[in-house]
Amino acid sequence: MMTTITRFVLRHKRVVSIAWAVITILGVATVQSTTNGFSKKFSNPGREGFVTDQRIVALYGNGGGHAPLVPVLDLPARTSVSSPAVEAGLRRIEAKLRAAIPGTRTASFASTGNRAFVSADGRTTFVLAFPPPDNESFDNNTRAARTATRSLAGETVAGSPVLLTGFDALQNQTGGAKGPGVLLEAMLGGLGALVVLGFVFASLNAFVPILMAIVSIMTTFLVLRGVSALTQVSMIVEFLVALVGLGVSIDYSLLVVVRWREERAHGHLGDEAVIRAMATAGRAVVFSGTTVAIGLLALIVLPIPFLRSIGYGGMLIPLVSVVVALTLLPIVLAKLGARLDWPHRRTDDHASHAWTRWAQLVVRRRWVAALGALAMLVALVVAATSLQPGTANLDTLTKHGTAHAGLVALERSGIGAGAVEPIEVLSHPGAQAQRVAAALRAAAGVRGAFTLNSQAWQRDGTAVVDALPTADLSSSVGRDTITAAKRAAHAVGPNVRVGGVGAENADFVSAIYGSFPLMIALIAVLTFLLLARAFRSLLLPLKAVILNMISVAAAWGVITLVWQDGHGSSLIWGIAATHSVEAWIPLMVFAFLFGLSMDYEVFILSRMREEFDSSGSTSTAVVTGIGRTGRLVTSAALILFLAFVSLASGPQTDIKIFATGLAAGILLDATVIRALLVPAVVSLFGRWNWWLPARPARWLRVEPSPTPRPAVETAGR
Repeated sequence: MMTTITRFVLRHKRVVSIAWAVITILGVATVQSTTNGFSKKFSNPGREGFVTDQRIVALYGNGGGHAPLVPVLDLPARTSVSSPAVEAGLRRIEAKLRAAIPGTRTASFASTGNRAFVSADGRTTFVLAFPPPDNESFDNNTRAARTATRSLAGETVAGSPVLLTGFDALQNQTGGAKGPGVLLEAMLGGLGALVVLGFVFASLNAFVPILMAIVSIMTTFLVLRGVSALTQVSMIVEFLVALVGLGVSIDYSLLVVVRWREERAHGHLGDEAVIRAMATAGRAVVFSGTTVAIGLLALIVLPIPFLRSIGYGGMLIPLVSVVVALTLLPIVLAKLGARLDWPHRRTDDHASHAWTRWAQLVVRRRWVAALGALAMLVALVVAATSLQPGTANLDTLTKHGTAHAGLVALERSGIGAGAVEPIEVLSHPGAQAQRVAAALRAAAGVRGAFTLNSQAWQRDGTAVVDALPTADLSSSVGRDTITAAKRAAHAVGPNVRVGGVGAENADFVSAIYGSFPLMIALIAVLTFLLLARAFRSLLLPLKAVILNMISVAAAWGVITLVWQDGHGSSLIWGIAATHSVEAWIPLMVFAFLFGLSMDYEVFILSRMREEFDSSGSTSTAVVTGIGRTGRLVTSAALILFLAFVSLASGPQTDIKIFATGLAAGILLDATVIRALLVPAVVSLFGRWNWWLPARPARWLRVEPSPTPRPAVETAGR
């Protein structure tokens, strides 16, 4: 089949080349408008927090899942919040914010008389201001925060400056849009990739994988333009296309070009070298690309619309990359490959001497290699068991500016960081609202609760009751507070519903990770079946799936140690321990790494299978397979590592965490797992690696692979 496709493509070089040129140009011309049409919203329909927040926004035009802006006053000594001047100042702040941002709902000690707004010493207080959502960035109000900052500039109360804090104010002071964009990050990664490819090829062919990546990425954006016209596509798909596209496109080109050079070194020239390379490497590309697509497409089982869009949007990039590698790459190699292979002087007739010696060492010391690799991985997997999905600690958003100073003032005064994320409860007005407030005040972890008898807080037969937690809702104490608040509110009446940023985030985590085992099982089963057919084995695909799961778990362990526990985040980035990790990060790390790391597994095991079929010896298959693919896998991993490091150049902490997990996972996978554990384990299992009984072979529609005779295997060793 692969030979037939390649011969067809080579017979129609001109038509295929022109078609790809036109598609790529259209992709470049429309990429900006395409990405502008992607959705910036996370949503969790059906869950109490999301439904309640949506209703609050529909009725009141603010609040709900949109965190408030929080002006903070840290008054001088011998000044009390109860003084007339301070109360007048608080009312003035509320009025200024309502005037600067029409539709803003406000509350403070001055308007409620509630001591929950005041510290125990009476010197620190704050205002809650819920602006209408501006939808500039996901569900944030970053534009409103900038407007409020301008409105309150220079404002003082009793001689103390107003410190505007809150999630959006903190987010603005991380650097905002000053970091590089996604496509620029991909370009930075591409420059690093070009340097690595220059060392790998030592010729102008280093530019060929970059060309394939450009065509694949631009084509995928063009396809997504049509998809976004039919359904909502999350802007996170930009990351998938730009960064995964860069990685997988270069991986596939590397595999094919390296094999093409090997065929040329064996005396096959012209179209014949291309056809022979595609018959082997092209087949591996098909299985590898399908596996990456499965890893991303499996997101559709999650009950979150934007994650589903990432699933069916993200699967396009590996599939498009496969099509480019199977159709455009053979033409480039046939027409330009030989001329671009300059000044290449290294022979490709033999496997890498360094990687061959390494593989021989691993085979001789297989038990030591396997146990050493497993010890390192088990330590990281154990660390991953304490990973806490949720929202990052507010202290990690920024370490400077007035927003951080306001947050610190709240924490030091005893009011607590939870004040910037109040729990919003929707109930009937009047007596029920008062009962809800009383019940919430008695809930563990709640500093106070209030409602106001005004149109801003009561509308269309409903009332909003706000509970002020003490702890940051991203912490374990904060999550317990949300649970206690829900229990207390629901006890008042069946119509009382709990929302707010924290409640919605808790529901988001529950929705994702409640279905996560199903997603993992689906990926594992589909991948096993696909690889069983590719490798004509039962043990090799089972081992591949298990090791990939371990690889992802090890990456989670790195995130837990470096970021959640702070063993590295403070030293490297100056950011304190987050105590929890944004809920989407572990999920997306899994989807990215499972497919990408399976690339390496397919590359290595496909070559081992080929060598075993030729020699009948497992040891020969391991040594030759690693000797031929070791440099390829290491180079591919380094390219992806550079792409993910470029992603970490942005100012946002959650993106840094995401990039850390991906970069660490790729390096661990290419070194500890693929270069050490895989050859050791394959060597240990010997002849059983290649076993495929007749019945499963019939189901998979491939030739059976009976167990080799022990004598033959021993002789091969």
